[in-house]
Amino acid sequence: MKNFLQAIKKYFVDLGTAIVKGDIWTKLSLVIFGAGYIGHGQVIKGLLVTALEAGIILFTGKISWPYIAKLDSLGTVQREMVLDPVTFQKVENDYDNSLLILLMGVLGIIIIAAFVFFLISNVKSNYRIQKLKEEGKHVNSFLEDLKSLVNEKFHITLLTLPSIGVIFMCILPIVFMICIAFTNYDAAHQPPSNLFTWVGMKNFINMFSSKGGGSYGYTFARLLTWTLIWAALATFTTYIGGILLALLINHENTKLKKLWRSLFVITISIPQFVTLLLISKMFSNFGIINGILSNIGVTGALQKMGWITTDYIPFMTQKGWTHVMIVLINIWIGVPYQMLSATGILLNIPSEQLESARIDGANKWQIFWKITMPYVLFITGPSLVTSFIGNINNFNVIYLLTGDYVTADASLAASNAKDVDLLITWLFRITADSPKMEYYMASVIGIFVFVVCAVLSLITFSNMIKGDREEVFR
Repeated sequence: MKNFLQAIKKYFVDLGTAIVKGDIWTKLSLVIFGAGYIGHGQVIKGLLVTALEAGIILFTGKISWPYIAKLDSLGTVQREMVLDPVTFQKVENDYDNSLLILLMGVLGIIIIAAFVFFLISNVKSNYRIQKLKEEGKHVNSFLEDLKSLVNEKFHITLLTLPSIGVIFMCILPIVFMICIAFTNYDAAHQPPSNLFTWVGMKNFINMFSSKGGGSYGYTFARLLTWTLIWAALATFTTYIGGILLALLINHENTKLKKLWRSLFVITISIPQFVTLLLISKMFSNFGIINGILSNIGVTGALQKMGWITTDYIPFMTQKGWTHVMIVLINIWIGVPYQMLSATGILLNIPSEQLESARIDGANKWQIFWKITMPYVLFITGPSLVTSFIGNINNFNVIYLLTGDYVTADASLAASNAKDVDLLITWLFRITADSPKMEYYMASVIGIFVFVVCAVLSLITFSNMIKGDREEVFR
């Protein structure tokens, strides 16, 4: 943190130095970006930079600024049909679109921020050129600058387009989503027919209270708990299961190793949504599994034991049963992936370590816990974190398996949630599966999911890579 603050301080100190000590051309570049380059002999570069400045100013003034000016209200003119006095026909009025205002307003602000950054970099660049000329050193021509972009500055060339893509594909949607959380955007305020407005922290307050007749606080606590339990169980079971399966297949006494690997890889080749939908039908109340278990007497035995009160086993329709089944089915889907990863790692464990352990008298169980598992955990640590975060956001398994599940909890049902929902599936249900289409609450949930994932990633990843563990396995 200290180094970060020092870097920021140096950044602005360098800007101040360039403004104070810069010549007339460097100072003029604060207003006309290309003036400094033209004054210092780089005419072509100066013209291009000036053209870019003019383009940004034109875009801001003509396109984005009208939207930025309306960001405080998100529009005031409702869409309606009015009578045209010339044609005596009803036409649409010049209405506001809250969604477009917010999107273009955010985009405009991001471009203005980039413009300011460009301004600062431009002034500092002109000051560096000025210093080179004062010291009698060579200043690159425009052609030399172009050649440098494919030589010593090739990394800038490669990163330019991806950086622009990150801004438009990642930063813009994230900022837009965060802004939605502070509005009342839902089915009743759906552009372009209706406008939505800012509501401040109201949505966050409703998320953790019972005000407004909602039960979001209760639902959020329940689903957050289940989400974390699910992520831990799903990650642990597939991780350990994959390692044990890889050890079993790679065991010296196992025959037809390639055949066994191929059989498990087949489960990966089949699209996941096909597998999940098929399994959900097989384990439904009147599916093939319930039919078989009923015929062999398992269902009747469970009824006598008091475990079920229905004529079928509610694998996918009753709390508890469904939670367990989701975890078990996920093992079938996730273990083959982990098995493939573990196989490659197990084949690369230093043989001298294993041989030394055997010479010292260690048995197979001790070798597994003292050498194999620590080595595999060290190698797969970062991917294990990724797997945990991925399970927090594992939409497919939960949503596709629980289509027939109906919650008995009235508070959850009031929030359009189910006992088996993760935060990510709840987010989807209150938008796509709800007539209210509460986009604002979905955005609030999305923010908290991001915070949970970010905090867990930082804590776990930093703990896994700290110290000198790499030297231990060399």
